[in-house]
Amino acid sequence: MEHFKNKVIYQLYPKSFKDSDGDGIGDLKGIIEKLPYLHQLGIEMIWMNPIFVSPQKDNGYDITDYCSIDPLFGTMEELEELIQKAKQLNIELMFDMVLNHTSITHEWFQKALKGDKKYQDYYILRPAKEDGSLPTNWQSKFGGDAWEPFGDTENYYLHLYDVSQADLNWRNPDVRQELYKVVNFWLEKGITGFRFDVLNVIGKEEVLVDSLGENEKSLYTDTPIVHEYVKELNQESFGKKEGMITVGEMSSTTVENGILYSNPDRKELSMIFSFHHLKVDYDEGEKWSDIPFDFLELKQILNEWQTGMSDGNGWNALFWNNHDQPRANSRFGDPIKYPYETATMLAQSIHLLRGTPYIYQGEEIGMTNPDYSEIDEYVDIETHNAYKSMRLNGVPHEKAMKIIKEKSRDNSRTPMQWDGSSHAGFTTGTPWLNVAGNYQEINVEKELSDGKVFPYYQKLIKLRKKMPVISDGDYQGILLDDPEVFAYIREKDNQKLLVLNHFYGTEYSFQLPKEINDIDAEHLIGNYPDIKLEKEMKLRPYETVAFLLK
Repeated sequence: MEHFKNKVIYQLYPKSFKDSDGDGIGDLKGIIEKLPYLHQLGIEMIWMNPIFVSPQKDNGYDITDYCSIDPLFGTMEELEELIQKAKQLNIELMFDMVLNHTSITHEWFQKALKGDKKYQDYYILRPAKEDGSLPTNWQSKFGGDAWEPFGDTENYYLHLYDVSQADLNWRNPDVRQELYKVVNFWLEKGITGFRFDVLNVIGKEEVLVDSLGENEKSLYTDTPIVHEYVKELNQESFGKKEGMITVGEMSSTTVENGILYSNPDRKELSMIFSFHHLKVDYDEGEKWSDIPFDFLELKQILNEWQTGMSDGNGWNALFWNNHDQPRANSRFGDPIKYPYETATMLAQSIHLLRGTPYIYQGEEIGMTNPDYSEIDEYVDIETHNAYKSMRLNGVPHEKAMKIIKEKSRDNSRTPMQWDGSSHAGFTTGTPWLNVAGNYQEINVEKELSDGKVFPYYQKLIKLRKKMPVISDGDYQGILLDDPEVFAYIREKDNQKLLVLNHFYGTEYSFQLPKEINDIDAEHLIGNYPDIKLEKEMKLRPYETVAFLLK
């Protein structure tokens, strides 16, 4: 069995994890201080968002220097100390590599601007069309055109993301070699995992054509050459070392491509992130909307990925939360009335699936969206752009704020709630983003003394380590049309695990499929006491339960 199948990975947002020096921004020393806490949880790898030198226009995903630590977070010596101290606790580090684009402050871009032809070919530069219009009609994912004038030349540079993030020209072998050098630099330092940002958009064609609207993403996403590049990246860097763990962030990808990226025979990546299941509360694809999540669609997407990746021997990264998503308990449950039940049901529903689970900081203690009252409390640029756009389109302030409160990326970026003291023990200074108002009820200190969510996460992590049916079993979805329950069976070596997850805050009765009836079952784990496997099951609000079928 591949070593990454029984691991659980913890995503830590360095800016918001723990501030050691009172400047209001989390740092490397803060992470070192909290390593024993992560060890207690039971995780064996930390994925950190980028800590490289950056103007921070896009939270560090705009990189000026791939091989230097931003003084905002600390020094190279502190990183080396973190790697060493984590290793002593059997915890490895996964770095976030942004290889599709650099900041326009990067030395390569600056040399290109000064007229250096070698470095001009590091980026995607194109002249205007004959009629003077932009090279193509593509849109940036952050809004507006995807082209910006390149200095005082006749050319434009492509930026699929922020205007300060210039896309790299992967067709140039020198660019690829430079990037492989970067990955090897961090391998030498002792980094044993890599998360590759927006990796499936690196394969742009030689000739770029206008989009017809609907097909725009397909012009630069999952193009066949991406797989060639990822194989080469593997061979030239992390593939040379045993025991590496890699994950690609794959926006708008398909199951077919997911298999190609992650089937071990192809020597590309260990696993991939896909995001379709986190768009089930978007109204016709519009994120900034206010509709209930579509539970049947959520199940259908999870089932399609589980079945497809299993059939093709691909591997999923499993997650509800990350630094770009609102908190899942606020989104898919009821953290006010049923905080423990919601948090544990959501955790169990993915931790017992086929794939590698990721825990995003704070979810293991039940942190929620902060519910800020003013737009000025939000820092995220995407949030402010969305608010302006909604107001311009006639959406009243109250309605716009309701949507912002539900969908803003800042929901997950609020400082980690360590204790009940001011600023939740995150900093002695003024935090860069306000702490959520419920920090006195929800914090690590309280959770470790008498909480129930953290111990539940510990149990789920232990079960994955102990039971091959969880870490490596086959998946079969059941009750796919049931309107309230997400249910599945995992199977390996004659061992069968039945998992039932109730996504609503009421009591609910339903019939189990015939083949499961009358089987002697052992209760493995659940968030309510006293439940037996019966023909007619009755689940309580946000109940989750797993049975071993004899």
